[in-house]
Amino acid sequence: MTQKQNAVNFELIRKDGRARRGRLTTPRGVIETPVFMPVGTAATVKALKPDDVKELGAQIILANTYHLYLRPGHEVVKKAGGLHTFMHWDRPILTDSGGFQVFSLANLGKITEEGVTFASHIDGSRHLISPEKSMEIQNALGSDIMMAFDECVPYPAERKYTEASVLRTTRWAERCKAVHKDTERQSLFGIIQGGMFADLRRQSAEQITALDLPGYGIGGLSVGEPKEIMYEVLDSCTEYLPQNRPRYLMGVGSPDALLEGVARGVDMFDCVLPTREARHGRAMTRDGSVNLRNAACTEDFGPLDPTCDCYTCRNFSRSYLRHLVMSKEILGATLISIHNLAFLTGLMAEARGAIDENTYASFKSETMRRYYQKTQSFLPEEESFSGF
Repeated sequence: MTQKQNAVNFELIRKDGRARRGRLTTPRGVIETPVFMPVGTAATVKALKPDDVKELGAQIILANTYHLYLRPGHEVVKKAGGLHTFMHWDRPILTDSGGFQVFSLANLGKITEEGVTFASHIDGSRHLISPEKSMEIQNALGSDIMMAFDECVPYPAERKYTEASVLRTTRWAERCKAVHKDTERQSLFGIIQGGMFADLRRQSAEQITALDLPGYGIGGLSVGEPKEIMYEVLDSCTEYLPQNRPRYLMGVGSPDALLEGVARGVDMFDCVLPTREARHGRAMTRDGSVNLRNAACTEDFGPLDPTCDCYTCRNFSRSYLRHLVMSKEILGATLISIHNLAFLTGLMAEARGAIDENTYASFKSETMRRYYQKTQSFLPEEESFSGF
Protein backbone atom coordinates (compact mmCIF):
# COMPACT_ATOMS: atom_id res chain seq x y z
CA MET A 1 0.00 0.00 0.00
CA THR A 2 1.90 3.05 -1.22
CA GLN A 3 0.76 6.62 -0.81
CA LYS A 4 2.57 9.13 -2.98
CA GLN A 5 2.10 12.69 -1.92
CA ASN A 6 4.39 15.67 -1.63
CA ALA A 7 8.03 15.16 -0.65
CA VAL A 8 7.36 12.17 1.59
CA ASN A 9 5.87 8.83 0.55
CA PHE A 10 4.86 6.16 3.05
CA GLU A 11 4.54 2.45 2.31
CA LEU A 12 2.89 0.18 4.85
CA ILE A 13 4.72 -3.13 4.39
CA ARG A 14 3.35 -5.39 7.10
CA LYS A 15 1.23 -5.46 10.25
CA ASP A 16 1.51 -7.70 13.29
CA GLY A 17 -1.57 -6.98 15.35
CA ARG A 18 -1.58 -3.18 15.45
CA ALA A 19 2.22 -2.94 15.18
CA ARG A 20 3.29 -1.62 11.77
CA ARG A 21 6.33 -2.14 9.59
CA GLY A 22 6.72 0.65 7.08
CA ARG A 23 9.02 2.58 4.79
CA LEU A 24 9.19 6.36 4.55
CA THR A 25 10.79 7.77 1.41
CA THR A 26 12.10 11.35 1.67
CA PRO A 27 14.19 13.59 -0.60
CA ARG A 28 17.31 12.60 1.35
CA GLY A 29 16.83 8.93 1.95
CA VAL A 30 14.60 6.04 2.90
CA ILE A 31 13.59 5.54 6.54
CA GLU A 32 12.59 2.10 7.79
CA THR A 33 9.86 2.30 10.44
CA PRO A 34 9.22 2.07 13.32
CA VAL A 35 12.07 4.49 13.92
CA PHE A 36 13.56 6.48 16.79
CA MET A 37 14.84 9.95 15.86
CA PRO A 38 17.71 11.42 17.91
CA VAL A 39 17.11 15.06 18.83
CA GLY A 40 19.51 17.71 17.57
CA THR A 41 17.87 20.60 19.42
CA ALA A 42 20.19 23.40 18.28
CA ALA A 43 21.38 21.75 15.05
CA THR A 44 23.52 19.25 16.93
CA VAL A 45 22.89 15.98 18.71
CA LYS A 46 24.54 16.95 21.98
CA ALA A 47 28.16 15.81 22.44
CA LEU A 48 28.25 13.90 19.12
CA LYS A 49 29.66 14.50 15.64
CA PRO A 50 27.32 13.85 12.69
CA ASP A 51 29.45 10.84 11.72
CA ASP A 52 28.95 9.42 15.22
CA VAL A 53 25.19 9.71 14.81
CA LYS A 54 25.31 7.98 11.44
CA GLU A 55 27.53 5.16 12.73
CA LEU A 56 25.16 4.34 15.58
CA GLY A 57 22.35 3.80 13.06
CA ALA A 58 20.28 6.98 13.04
CA GLN A 59 18.20 7.31 9.88
CA ILE A 60 16.72 10.74 10.62
CA ILE A 61 17.17 13.42 13.29
CA LEU A 62 14.98 16.15 14.72
CA ALA A 63 15.90 19.82 15.05
CA ASN A 64 14.03 22.48 16.98
CA THR A 65 12.33 25.44 15.32
CA TYR A 66 12.01 27.55 18.47
CA HIS A 67 15.68 27.29 19.42
CA LEU A 68 17.01 27.84 15.90
CA TYR A 69 14.70 30.81 15.40
CA LEU A 70 16.13 32.48 18.50
CA ARG A 71 19.75 31.46 17.88
CA PRO A 72 21.37 31.79 15.35
CA GLY A 73 18.20 32.80 13.48
CA HIS A 74 16.53 31.00 10.60
CA GLU A 75 17.79 33.55 8.07
CA VAL A 76 21.37 32.77 9.06
CA VAL A 77 20.72 29.06 8.52
CA LYS A 78 19.10 29.81 5.17
CA LYS A 79 22.12 31.84 4.04
CA ALA A 80 24.36 28.93 5.06
CA GLY A 81 22.51 26.74 2.56
CA GLY A 82 19.89 25.29 4.90
CA LEU A 83 20.07 23.11 7.96
CA HIS A 84 21.59 20.08 6.23
CA THR A 85 24.57 22.10 4.99
CA PHE A 86 24.80 24.17 8.18
CA MET A 87 25.18 21.11 10.43
CA HIS A 88 26.79 18.75 7.87
CA TRP A 89 23.98 16.18 7.95
CA ASP A 90 22.95 14.65 4.61
CA ARG A 91 20.18 12.38 5.87
CA PRO A 92 16.56 13.43 6.53
CA ILE A 93 15.68 16.05 9.14
CA LEU A 94 12.35 16.69 10.83
CA THR A 95 11.73 20.07 12.44
CA ASP A 96 9.09 20.50 15.11
CA SER A 97 6.79 23.52 14.99
CA GLY A 98 8.14 25.33 18.04
CA GLY A 99 4.77 25.02 19.72
CA PHE A 100 5.85 22.82 22.61
CA GLN A 101 8.77 25.08 23.54
CA VAL A 102 6.67 28.24 23.30
CA PHE A 103 4.23 26.77 25.82
CA SER A 104 6.72 25.03 28.10
CA LEU A 105 10.07 26.81 27.94
CA ALA A 106 9.49 30.44 27.03
CA ASN A 107 7.93 33.05 29.29
CA LEU A 108 4.48 32.69 27.80
CA GLY A 109 2.73 35.94 27.07
CA LYS A 110 -0.60 35.76 25.26
CA ILE A 111 -2.37 33.22 23.08
CA THR A 112 -4.58 34.76 20.42
CA GLU A 113 -6.03 33.59 17.15
CA GLU A 114 -3.05 35.21 15.44
CA GLY A 115 -0.50 33.15 17.32
CA VAL A 116 1.53 33.13 20.55
CA THR A 117 3.41 36.09 21.98
CA PHE A 118 6.25 35.14 24.30
CA ALA A 119 9.49 36.30 25.86
CA SER A 120 12.68 34.49 24.87
CA HIS A 121 14.18 32.30 27.58
CA ILE A 122 17.60 33.56 26.40
CA ASP A 123 17.33 37.34 26.70
CA GLY A 124 13.71 38.18 27.43
CA SER A 125 13.10 39.70 24.00
CA ARG A 126 9.48 39.63 22.80
CA HIS A 127 8.39 37.53 19.83
CA LEU A 128 5.28 36.32 18.04
CA ILE A 129 5.12 32.91 16.43
CA SER A 130 2.06 32.37 14.30
CA PRO A 131 1.27 29.45 11.99
CA GLU A 132 2.62 31.52 9.10
CA LYS A 133 5.79 32.40 11.04
CA SER A 134 6.40 28.77 11.96
CA MET A 135 6.16 27.83 8.29
CA GLU A 136 8.50 30.67 7.32
CA ILE A 137 11.10 29.49 9.84
CA GLN A 138 10.86 25.84 8.85
CA ASN A 139 10.93 26.68 5.13
CA ALA A 140 14.15 28.61 5.74
CA LEU A 141 15.64 25.73 7.73
CA GLY A 142 14.90 23.42 4.81
CA SER A 143 13.91 20.31 6.76
CA ASP A 144 12.44 17.34 4.92
CA ILE A 145 9.46 17.11 7.28
CA MET A 146 7.85 20.12 8.94
CA MET A 147 5.26 20.12 11.70
CA ALA A 148 2.17 22.33 11.76
CA PHE A 149 2.05 24.94 14.52
CA ASP A 150 -0.22 23.69 17.30
CA GLU A 151 -1.33 24.52 20.81
CA CYS A 152 0.08 22.04 23.31
CA VAL A 153 -2.22 21.92 26.33
CA PRO A 154 -0.63 21.17 29.72
CA TYR A 155 -1.50 18.32 32.05
CA PRO A 156 -3.91 18.54 33.70
CA ALA A 157 -6.14 20.86 31.65
CA GLU A 158 -9.84 21.64 31.98
CA ARG A 159 -12.17 20.34 29.33
CA LYS A 160 -13.47 23.75 28.27
CA TYR A 161 -9.95 25.01 27.61
CA THR A 162 -9.03 21.80 25.77
CA GLU A 163 -12.12 22.04 23.55
CA ALA A 164 -11.12 25.54 22.45
CA SER A 165 -7.52 24.41 21.96
CA VAL A 166 -8.54 21.57 19.62
CA LEU A 167 -10.44 23.99 17.39
CA ARG A 168 -7.59 26.49 17.41
CA THR A 169 -5.04 23.80 16.53
CA THR A 170 -7.20 22.82 13.56
CA ARG A 171 -7.50 26.42 12.34
CA TRP A 172 -3.76 26.90 12.74
CA ALA A 173 -3.08 23.69 10.78
CA GLU A 174 -5.32 24.98 7.97
CA ARG A 175 -3.30 28.20 7.89
CA CYS A 176 -0.02 26.26 7.83
CA LYS A 177 -1.21 24.24 4.86
CA ALA A 178 -2.41 27.36 3.05
CA VAL A 179 1.01 29.06 3.14
CA HIS A 180 3.18 25.98 2.60
CA LYS A 181 3.92 25.88 -1.12
CA ASP A 182 7.16 23.96 -1.67
CA THR A 183 5.58 20.52 -1.26
CA GLU A 184 8.10 18.80 -3.53
CA ARG A 185 10.95 19.72 -1.19
CA GLN A 186 9.28 19.62 2.24
CA SER A 187 6.29 17.72 3.60
CA LEU A 188 3.96 19.14 6.24
CA PHE A 189 2.63 16.88 9.00
CA GLY A 190 -0.39 17.83 11.09
CA ILE A 191 -0.59 17.33 14.86
CA ILE A 192 -3.40 15.70 16.83
CA GLN A 193 -4.24 17.33 20.18
CA GLY A 194 -7.12 16.97 22.65
CA GLY A 195 -5.48 16.56 26.03
CA MET A 196 -6.52 13.47 27.98
CA PHE A 197 -10.08 13.41 26.64
CA ALA A 198 -10.74 10.47 24.29
CA ASP A 199 -13.63 12.16 22.47
CA LEU A 200 -11.62 15.33 21.90
CA ARG A 201 -8.72 13.26 20.58
CA ARG A 202 -11.11 11.66 18.12
CA GLN A 203 -12.47 15.07 17.13
CA SER A 204 -8.97 16.42 16.62
CA ALA A 205 -7.94 13.36 14.59
CA GLU A 206 -10.96 13.69 12.33
CA GLN A 207 -10.40 17.40 11.78
CA ILE A 208 -6.65 17.20 11.17
CA THR A 209 -6.81 14.14 8.89
CA ALA A 210 -9.48 15.89 6.83
CA LEU A 211 -6.66 18.20 5.68
CA ASP A 212 -5.18 15.20 3.83
CA LEU A 213 -1.57 15.79 4.91
CA PRO A 214 1.21 13.26 4.22
CA GLY A 215 1.71 12.40 7.91
CA TYR A 216 0.39 13.04 11.41
CA GLY A 217 1.97 13.74 14.77
CA ILE A 218 0.39 12.92 18.12
CA GLY A 219 1.14 15.80 20.46
CA GLY A 220 0.29 16.68 24.04
CA LEU A 221 1.42 13.34 25.53
CA SER A 222 4.41 12.66 27.78
CA VAL A 223 3.70 16.03 29.43
CA GLY A 224 3.51 14.72 33.00
CA GLU A 225 0.57 12.34 32.88
CA PRO A 226 0.85 8.76 34.23
CA LYS A 227 1.93 6.37 31.53
CA GLU A 228 -1.26 4.34 31.87
CA ILE A 229 -3.23 7.43 30.85
CA MET A 230 -0.81 8.14 28.02
CA TYR A 231 -1.31 4.67 26.57
CA GLU A 232 -5.09 4.91 26.94
CA VAL A 233 -5.15 8.26 25.15
CA LEU A 234 -2.77 6.98 22.48
CA ASP A 235 -5.33 4.29 21.68
CA SER A 236 -7.84 7.08 21.09
CA CYS A 237 -5.50 8.69 18.56
CA THR A 238 -4.15 5.84 16.43
CA GLU A 239 -7.57 4.26 16.05
CA TYR A 240 -8.70 7.25 13.96
CA LEU A 241 -5.56 7.85 11.92
CA PRO A 242 -5.32 6.61 8.31
CA GLN A 243 -3.43 3.39 7.67
CA ASN A 244 -1.51 4.79 4.70
CA ARG A 245 0.15 7.72 6.48
CA PRO A 246 2.98 7.70 9.05
CA ARG A 247 2.11 8.28 12.72
CA TYR A 248 4.58 10.17 14.91
CA LEU A 249 4.38 10.15 18.72
CA MET A 250 6.19 13.29 19.79
CA GLY A 251 8.59 13.54 22.72
CA VAL A 252 8.71 9.88 23.81
CA GLY A 253 11.93 7.91 24.29
CA SER A 254 11.91 5.45 27.20
CA PRO A 255 12.11 1.80 26.10
CA ASP A 256 8.68 0.90 27.50
CA ALA A 257 7.00 3.89 25.84
CA LEU A 258 8.62 3.05 22.50
CA LEU A 259 7.55 -0.58 22.64
CA GLU A 260 4.03 0.26 23.81
CA GLY A 261 3.77 2.93 21.12
CA VAL A 262 4.78 0.49 18.40
CA ALA A 263 2.21 -1.99 19.73
CA ARG A 264 -0.44 0.70 19.23
CA GLY A 265 0.53 1.45 15.64
CA VAL A 266 3.02 4.32 15.99
CA ASP A 267 5.77 4.62 13.36
CA MET A 268 8.03 7.47 14.54
CA PHE A 269 9.37 8.67 17.90
CA ASP A 270 11.79 11.30 19.23
CA CYS A 271 13.11 12.35 22.62
CA VAL A 272 16.12 13.99 24.27
CA LEU A 273 16.07 11.29 26.95
CA PRO A 274 19.01 9.12 25.76
CA THR A 275 21.49 12.01 25.52
CA ARG A 276 20.22 13.76 28.64
CA GLU A 277 20.49 10.55 30.64
CA ALA A 278 24.03 10.13 29.27
CA ARG A 279 25.04 13.54 30.59
CA HIS A 280 23.92 12.39 34.02
CA GLY A 281 25.96 9.20 33.83
CA ARG A 282 23.07 6.84 33.14
CA ALA A 283 23.11 4.22 30.42
CA MET A 284 20.46 1.97 28.87
CA THR A 285 21.37 -1.70 28.56
CA ARG A 286 19.46 -4.80 27.59
CA ASP A 287 19.27 -5.66 31.30
CA GLY A 288 18.05 -2.25 32.41
CA SER A 289 19.34 1.17 33.35
CA VAL A 290 22.88 1.45 34.70
CA ASN A 291 23.92 4.35 36.90
CA LEU A 292 27.65 4.68 36.32
CA ARG A 293 28.02 6.79 39.45
CA ASN A 294 27.42 3.69 41.52
CA ALA A 295 30.54 2.38 43.28
CA ALA A 296 29.81 -1.10 41.93
CA CYS A 297 31.11 0.09 38.54
CA THR A 298 34.51 1.12 39.93
CA GLU A 299 36.20 -2.20 39.15
CA ASP A 300 33.79 -3.48 36.53
CA PHE A 301 36.06 -3.93 33.51
CA GLY A 302 33.40 -5.34 31.22
CA PRO A 303 31.47 -3.35 28.61
CA LEU A 304 28.27 -1.47 29.35
CA ASP A 305 26.28 -4.11 27.51
CA PRO A 306 27.96 -7.34 26.30
CA THR A 307 25.28 -7.71 23.62
CA CYS A 308 25.98 -4.25 22.14
CA ASP A 309 28.35 -3.64 19.23
CA CYS A 310 28.47 0.17 19.44
CA TYR A 311 31.78 2.04 19.49
CA THR A 312 31.56 2.54 23.25
CA CYS A 313 30.91 -1.10 24.11
CA ARG A 314 33.61 -2.31 21.71
CA ASN A 315 36.30 -0.18 23.30
CA PHE A 316 35.57 0.92 26.87
CA SER A 317 34.67 -0.61 30.21
CA ARG A 318 32.13 0.45 32.81
CA SER A 319 35.08 1.25 35.06
CA TYR A 320 36.52 3.72 32.57
CA LEU A 321 33.12 5.28 31.86
CA ARG A 322 32.54 5.73 35.59
CA HIS A 323 35.94 7.38 35.87
CA LEU A 324 34.97 9.85 33.12
CA VAL A 325 31.62 10.59 34.74
CA MET A 326 33.08 11.13 38.20
CA SER A 327 35.87 13.28 36.72
CA LYS A 328 33.28 15.30 34.78
CA GLU A 329 35.12 14.65 31.55
CA ILE A 330 33.22 15.58 28.37
CA LEU A 331 34.18 12.28 26.77
CA GLY A 332 31.95 10.49 29.26
CA ALA A 333 28.82 12.21 27.94
CA THR A 334 29.94 11.48 24.38
CA LEU A 335 30.55 7.78 24.89
CA ILE A 336 27.38 7.13 26.90
CA SER A 337 25.32 9.14 24.39
CA ILE A 338 26.68 6.98 21.58
CA HIS A 339 25.65 3.87 23.46
CA ASN A 340 22.20 5.09 24.52
CA LEU A 341 21.29 6.17 21.01
CA ALA A 342 22.67 2.96 19.54
CA PHE A 343 20.56 1.05 22.06
CA LEU A 344 17.32 2.79 21.02
CA THR A 345 18.00 2.66 17.28
CA GLY A 346 18.86 -1.02 17.73
CA LEU A 347 15.67 -1.58 19.74
CA MET A 348 13.61 -0.22 16.86
CA ALA A 349 15.53 -2.38 14.37
CA GLU A 350 14.69 -5.43 16.48
CA ALA A 351 11.06 -4.30 16.62
CA ARG A 352 10.99 -4.11 12.81
CA GLY A 353 12.42 -7.62 12.61
CA ALA A 354 9.84 -8.95 15.07
CA ILE A 355 7.00 -7.44 13.07
CA ASP A 356 8.42 -8.99 9.91
CA GLU A 357 8.43 -12.36 11.66
CA ASN A 358 4.97 -11.85 13.21
CA THR A 359 6.42 -12.21 16.73
CA TYR A 360 6.10 -8.64 18.01
CA ALA A 361 3.92 -9.44 21.05
CA SER A 362 6.40 -11.97 22.46
CA PHE A 363 9.35 -9.73 21.55
CA LYS A 364 7.81 -6.80 23.44
CA SER A 365 6.97 -8.92 26.46
CA GLU A 366 10.42 -10.48 26.76
CA THR A 367 12.30 -7.23 26.09
CA MET A 368 10.34 -5.33 28.73
CA ARG A 369 10.61 -8.18 31.24
CA ARG A 370 14.38 -8.21 30.87
CA TYR A 371 14.83 -4.43 30.87
CA TYR A 372 12.58 -3.76 33.85
CA GLN A 373 13.29 -6.86 35.93
CA LYS A 374 15.01 -4.76 38.60
CA THR A 375 12.64 -1.79 38.58
CA GLN A 376 9.01 -1.03 37.84
CA SER A 377 9.68 2.01 35.69
CA PHE A 378 12.59 3.71 33.97
CA LEU A 379 11.52 7.26 34.82
CA PRO A 380 9.18 8.78 37.40
CA GLU A 381 5.80 9.19 35.76
CA GLU A 382 5.72 12.88 36.45
CA GLU A 383 9.10 13.50 34.77
CA SER A 384 8.84 14.50 31.11
CA PHE A 385 11.61 14.84 28.56
CA SER A 386 9.33 15.89 25.71
CA GLY A 387 10.34 18.32 23.05
CA PHE A 388 13.70 19.88 23.93
